[in-house]
Amino acid sequence: MRHPCVWKRVVLALLLGSGAGSACADEYLRDIRHFSLMDQMMINHTLSEYEDRDYLVVYIQGSGCPIARNSVPAYQQLQDDYRGRNIAFVMLNVFVQDDMHRIQKEVEMYDIRMPVLKDEDQTVAWSLGVERTAEVFIIEPRTREVLFRGPISDQFSYEVRHQQAREEYLADALQILYAGGEVDMSAVPETSGCLVGYFHPRVMALKAR
Repeated sequence: MRHPCVWKRVVLALLLGSGAGSACADEYLRDIRHFSLMDQMMINHTLSEYEDRDYLVVYIQGSGCPIARNSVPAYQQLQDDYRGRNIAFVMLNVFVQDDMHRIQKEVEMYDIRMPVLKDEDQTVAWSLGVERTAEVFIIEPRTREVLFRGPISDQFSYEVRHQQAREEYLADALQILYAGGEVDMSAVPETSGCLVGYFHPRVMALKAR
C-alpha cells in the first residue's frame, strides 16, 4: 500500500493539474533539520560533517523492533556495496525508551557496523516526518533535501516475510540518483515497521503550535 500522501498527490494531479501534487510531495518529503547527535560510541555527529558526501542515507532504528532487526543485514549489505562511493550510511534511533545502554546492547547483538545516532529529543525525526522503524531516507546533505523515503525492499512486512526481496526500493533509488535521475515516489510503498510515538516535551511543544 502506498503512503496516503502519494495517493492524494495522484488524485489531486488528475483533478487539478500536475502542479497540485507538489505541496503534498513537500509535505511527505521534508527537509532534515541540522543536527548534532551522539552515536553508540559516544562520538558526536553533525549534519555539516556529511556535506562533502554525495548522499547521506538514514535508517530509522528501534531496539527490539522485529522488522527493524530483520532489515539490518540488507541495510548493511548496501553499505558494503557502496563502500567505494562517496556516500554515508547511518541509523537514527528516535525512541524515548531507548537509552544509550540499550542501543549499545542492540548494536552488539546484531553486529551493527555503522553509527547509530540517538535523536534524544526526537526533533530530527519530527523534521523528517518519521512514522515507523525500518524507514529509510536518502538526503542531499548540502541542501538538507530528502530525495527518497520508503522501505529498503519488499522482503519484510507485518504479515509476510519473503526469502528474498522482489523489489529493491533503496538500491534502485540510489542507482537512479547516481545516474542523474529523480525517484518516482508514487512507485514506492509505505514502510512496514514499529510505530514511532512522539513523547519528548520539545516535540510535544512543536505539535501544540
